[in-house]
Amino acid sequence: MHRAIYPGSFDPLTNGHLDVIERAHKMFDELIIAVLVNIDKNPLFDLKERLEIIREVCSKWPRIHVDTFDGLLVHYAINKQADCIIRGIRAISDYEYELQMALMNRKLAPQIETVFLMAAESYSYLSSRLVKEVCKLGGSVDGLVPEIVEQRLREKMR
Repeated sequence: MHRAIYPGSFDPLTNGHLDVIERAHKMFDELIIAVLVNIDKNPLFDLKERLEIIREVCSKWPRIHVDTFDGLLVHYAINKQADCIIRGIRAISDYEYELQMALMNRKLAPQIETVFLMAAESYSYLSSRLVKEVCKLGGSVDGLVPEIVEQRLREKMR
């Protein structure tokens, strides 16, 4: 069985994330969406909200599990007996950072591969940060995030 982990903060989950999730789901027997617990960040959605959203949106895929982790990703991956870490790439600037992380992860756990999935062209500019900014400034995020995220963003921005 091949198990992959797609880590991130997912604050909020975007359609770009979903594009990567859907494609990774087709490639592996099991996909764990691992939400990073980072006490140094002040997320818009708390951990419980992010988990609820991801679980609801991904409920149609039976081989996807949602979990949390803190500390080193490779330690989490080893603990979960994962073969692979999935990382989404939108632009060359993402690649430079992600390459450094992948090489460090390979140094720490050579048995775990990192697979880069290019964002679909329609989402190549999309980030959680931009979604939050557009929403805060009163812009539409229709088509950028799942409907449940759009609803919850509107509630948060009131």
